[in-house]
Amino acid sequence: MAQPTEPLAGGPPPWWRNWKVMLPVWLGIGGLVVLGLHYDVDRSVIAGSVVAVGLISNAFAWLLGIVALVPIIGPVIVKVLSIGFVWLLNAIGYLVSYIAIRRGYSKDVLTYRGLTIAVIIGIVIGFVLGKLV
Repeated sequence: MAQPTEPLAGGPPPWWRNWKVMLPVWLGIGGLVVLGLHYDVDRSVIAGSVVAVGLISNAFAWLLGIVALVPIIGPVIVKVLSIGFVWLLNAIGYLVSYIAIRRGYSKDVLTYRGLTIAVIIGIVIGFVLGKLV
């Protein structure tokens, strides 16, 4: 007989849903970021550490759950942040920018990134207005 994956009704929530665990995790992340910036640690090391700890501990999912609790606008913010197309478009933009800068097209990259950001902002505004109307 298979074991249930969800706890029985009335049982304790999983550790990653418990605010008594996740709040200190986020406070620890924030404290280490402040210390890293104070002691001039490389920003890419700080960002990589935050991403690693956040993914391993499910801290990002918990934070999005807290944001989703805000009435009316919270679920919309979570949906906008989780749009895969926006993430993919931004990632491709960074890749193309890196290649173009290496080849000496830095002025064109500024124009391209400005247009990309304008398109992403337009998509997000359209999505939010579409959900609210």
